[in-house]
Amino acid sequence: MQIQLSDHFSYKNLIRFTLPSVIMMVFTSIYSLVDGFFVSNFVGESAFEAVNFIMPYTMILGAVGFMFGTGGCALVSKTLGEGDREKANKIFSLFIYLPAVIGVVLSLVGIIFIEEVATLLGAGGQLHANAVTYGMVIVAGNVFYMLQVEFQSFFVTAEKPKLGLAFTVASGVTNIILDTLFVGLFGWGLVGAAFATVISQIIGCVGPIIYFARENTSLLRLTESSRDLRSLVQGCLNGSSELMTNISLSIVTMLYNFQLLKYLGDDGLAAYGVLMYVNFIFIAVFIGYAIGSAPIIGYNHGANRHNELHGVFKKSLIIMGVLSATMFVLSVALAKPMSYLYVGYNEELRQLTEHAFYIYSFSFLFSGFGIFGSSFFTALNDGPVSAAISFLRTLAFQVLCILILPLIFNVDGIWASIVVAEALAVLVTVIFMIVKRKKYKY
Repeated sequence: MQIQLSDHFSYKNLIRFTLPSVIMMVFTSIYSLVDGFFVSNFVGESAFEAVNFIMPYTMILGAVGFMFGTGGCALVSKTLGEGDREKANKIFSLFIYLPAVIGVVLSLVGIIFIEEVATLLGAGGQLHANAVTYGMVIVAGNVFYMLQVEFQSFFVTAEKPKLGLAFTVASGVTNIILDTLFVGLFGWGLVGAAFATVISQIIGCVGPIIYFARENTSLLRLTESSRDLRSLVQGCLNGSSELMTNISLSIVTMLYNFQLLKYLGDDGLAAYGVLMYVNFIFIAVFIGYAIGSAPIIGYNHGANRHNELHGVFKKSLIIMGVLSATMFVLSVALAKPMSYLYVGYNEELRQLTEHAFYIYSFSFLFSGFGIFGSSFFTALNDGPVSAAISFLRTLAFQVLCILILPLIFNVDGIWASIVVAEALAVLVTVIFMIVKRKKYKY
């Protein structure tokens, strides 16, 4: 039986409704994970370093998709809660058509400036050439990535999370198969890995467009676009925290790369790359739950169902606590095998990566609460608070930690920076939740 946004959400219903989004985000993170595995083992360490080096630039260009997706979903779910389905569809359409145009523009701009950016970030020689080769193809497919990210959120709002999961799984499996063929079998190197990713993103984008453009059984359909500038601004403000999160993560990653090159050289980049691939999957679990629960929160907020909102909020905190403990235990357990999987060909690098893993693992005890807190206020259409949590969590605290802690603890200070930053973010999130509780009655 299909769960609807207007239903009462017990733990069972809440987990059933959000689980497809969790799995969906995990599969999305597989793109980078699979690319990294094949590049590292079939192309070489220098190519692996180049992929990690240019990734922040490609993430910045795709960050707009997260802003339109989460911000638009918050507004659409609230509008559905208010009972105006026609307006919800027009807003939904606006938040698909406009990002499609913006995505094409960003792709063109990204291609034009990619060589200069790689140079500015400190790449030279073969690292520069490899970074540009891989990044050029990924940036060209930016519009498909942006729309795929959006549809992942909108499928949940449309009460079709399982269908969204099906499209994402199809996309992820395509990426794995094409990486095996292009990189492992045909030996196309970095270009093959990049094309495998872009083709899989096209599948994850075009399929949902066809579904929503036709008559369907979901709450949403692509129709005439809304021309309501106020709705556009409100949606963008709602999603500003997610935009900030992705841009901040990219900036912070660049800073990490700079510090690691300074303290450890190229081996530092490779070790950090392995951490990021595993981090993508673990964080995807938290993000997936946040995406899955956001329409429920937004709908109940719009319908003034305060008791239901309180129940979902309380249950979500408990679920997030269980997930955080689980991710920490898994991370510690996987430190050695994941290090062998990615950099087992270099024992010194493997030991460095394993040691970094153990320290980094503690961040998963805190990160889920900060992610959920930011998403929670986005769903309540409180963009400024959501953006404040996101800004402090992903940029301000991390920049301070990555600059200060290495001066005290040397290289271990770099690995511990994320742990301290996430802990501080939880403290800020708790303060906002206490202060805003009376206003939103959760």
